[in-house]
Amino acid sequence: MAGNFQVAVLNKVKQIPKGEVTTYGEIARTITGSVRAARAVGQAVAKNPYPLIIPCHRVVRTIGDVGGYSLGMETKIKLLREEGVLILGRKVRDLKEILFRFE
Repeated sequence: MAGNFQVAVLNKVKQIPKGEVTTYGEIARTITGSVRAARAVGQAVAKNPYPLIIPCHRVVRTIGDVGGYSLGMETKIKLLREEGVLILGRKVRDLKEILFRFE
């Protein structure tokens, strides 16, 4: 079951367009119907075996904080900035404007 959940999470991550971000809670909501599985989404994303191919750097915390990344936070921020995402400190600026929803 855990393997299926991770596959579902990574399939969602693949759908996030370049220059946009989504949240762990948004992915959880689309898979389970509730944001309560956000922590499990974070754990699944952390196990992404292909972080440069499956763009898990586009998943951030609900409050806009960039969160962690297997290749390091600075790399995550660099990748997001290269895609045109504005980052101030550790937070995504204008999160609501670039938030990708799966509807």
